[in-house]
Amino acid sequence: MRLLLSFGLSLAVTLTAGIRLAHADDPCAAFTWEVRHERALFETKPQILTGGQTVTASPTLSADHLYQVELTAQTEVKFSQPPGRKHGDGGAFAGLVRLTVEMAGVYRISLDQPVWVDVIANGTMVPAKDFQGRPGCNAPHKIVEFPLPAGSPITLQFSGSTNPTVKVAVTRS
Repeated sequence: MRLLLSFGLSLAVTLTAGIRLAHADDPCAAFTWEVRHERALFETKPQILTGGQTVTASPTLSADHLYQVELTAQTEVKFSQPPGRKHGDGGAFAGLVRLTVEMAGVYRISLDQPVWVDVIANGTMVPAKDFQGRPGCNAPHKIVEFPLPAGSPITLQFSGSTNPTVKVAVTRS
């Protein structure tokens, strides 16, 4: 019995160490949320869209798809609301996209880099519910949760990007 208990304890320690090593090898494995769905989307080929400079000229996203949004100089974008985080406009990229969800609830906006994202619904800024990010990971790098209303046009504002593109996916939490 002691031998079996000792073996079991040894196996548990070995498995735990193996999991920690796997996390060290894969920075994307360090999310504390269940993100298999988001990670699977980031392994697919993205649909390429050009982010809008105005809300009315913005493309529309659908949930559960991966997009690569081409951004423009931030100084050229006419935001619906001022970005929630001030970035120097010099050299930053930005863009707008639209979204409508059928069911109200908490949704995740997943991004491949540390880009600021604001959500505007019914003319007001929607505060983030929670977020996580993982340095060294870009599949995804950052996930922000927002409570979204059903059937209302929603604007996602990307700003402060150092890259002219951002990959994004929207999923139900």
